[in-house]
Amino acid sequence: MCLGIPMRVKQIDRFNAICEARGEERTVSLFLMLEDDVQVGDILMISVGNAIQKMTEQEAALAWEMYDEILQAGSV
Repeated sequence: MCLGIPMRVKQIDRFNAICEARGEERTVSLFLMLEDDVQVGDILMISVGNAIQKMTEQEAALAWEMYDEILQAGSV
């Protein structure tokens, strides 16, 4: 099972982007989103190093809430 992580685009270089989430930066491929107009500041769902879809602020916040709950439940 793969887990997608919401990340914000900080920089774009052709088919790659530097994205950030919670202080961590990653270089991700934009190849699967060539038909989308990805811009700096967008939030993307990242899975296995690939951007797979755009997200709203609300969707990203909800995803992080769920991930935090899962992590918290696992550490009890």
